[in-house]
Amino acid sequence: MPRQTLITLLLSVFIALLGIGIIIPVMPVFATTLGANGFALGMIIAAFSVSRGILQPLVGSLSDRWGRKGFLISGLFIYGLVGLLIPHAAYVSHLIGVRAFHGVGSAMIVPIGMAYMSILAPAGFEARYQSYLNIAIFCGIGCGPIIGGLVSDTLGFSAVFYLMALLSFLACILVIFTMPTATSMEGGRKVAMFANFVAMIRSRRTLGILIARFATMIIMVPTMAFLPLLMNERMSATGVQIGMVIACRTLVNAILQIPAGTVADRYDKRFLLFSGCVGICSCLALIPLVPNLTMMLVLYCVLGCAEAIIWPVLSAYASIEGKNHYGHGAMMGVFSLAMSLGVFIGATVSGKVMDIWGVDAAYWSTALVVMLLCSGALLMIGNRQSDPRSD
Repeated sequence: MPRQTLITLLLSVFIALLGIGIIIPVMPVFATTLGANGFALGMIIAAFSVSRGILQPLVGSLSDRWGRKGFLISGLFIYGLVGLLIPHAAYVSHLIGVRAFHGVGSAMIVPIGMAYMSILAPAGFEARYQSYLNIAIFCGIGCGPIIGGLVSDTLGFSAVFYLMALLSFLACILVIFTMPTATSMEGGRKVAMFANFVAMIRSRRTLGILIARFATMIIMVPTMAFLPLLMNERMSATGVQIGMVIACRTLVNAILQIPAGTVADRYDKRFLLFSGCVGICSCLALIPLVPNLTMMLVLYCVLGCAEAIIWPVLSAYASIEGKNHYGHGAMMGVFSLAMSLGVFIGATVSGKVMDIWGVDAAYWSTALVVMLLCSGALLMIGNRQSDPRSD
């Protein structure tokens, strides 16, 4: 039963995230055809993050009580509907609304997947098991931009979004017919959501983990949504070339997940987290200075390496905290909320910075903020590699 759940979960998440990856290189360009400026691009990303962020703690907490399969099916079905709706958006406001609906679906997929992996992981193997899910996520997002860029260049924008819908519905069908309806792993600590949230905020260690996750997600909008605009303007890059750059980052990240997860289970997580943060901030600061496609590919590969160090470490921290204190779904819901808040703040602030001071300033200011936040988070997490909280 656990093996069947694991395989179905990883396949469905991969297919769903492949559909998401497909639209990455075309969404910003499509939005600009509707009249979106830098701030509007940020709001399109932020709408997704806000709706997802609001629902993630609720979905996570309810999944500890009601089970997880129904939430996963609903999320995948919403993804499919979003793919059908985006091509019909006539105004930027329409696109923002659809992306908010998209966030509702997302709140039911990745946090539920993380909770499943947290339950499946034996003690001492939390980072390795979370790395399996990360591989599915990054392979989907990594392969998607190449496919999306190719489809966009040959068949146009609409075909890309319809392909996303098809893949999402396929993943939904896969879960319906192959995922066990209920398992012994569905249970969790049935603590009130608000009480759990207060306990997390009061725990110095847990709060540090959440701040680190928040900080490392701020980079997503500059490195994803602004990159097509920068490469179009300075390198006259095609959709396929942009997709290749985005894909190399996520594929490198995916390839390194299992070894990085193994290392994170065995060695000092704080040192690994600090090293990864230095790496991503350095790459972020260098992006505006890259002169050509080849160098951008190399830099994004290095960025993928740095992120590969961070993801298993933070996921393992969250898994241990959920297992020992809060419940798997509840912890992963709030952990995912921290991710969404990071993307939201990164979207709104970096979008405004880009409109006022230019895209270069957006990258440099983001790098500085991320490094400062991560440094503070490391101090809060403390030296201990053991499970108990530091209150």
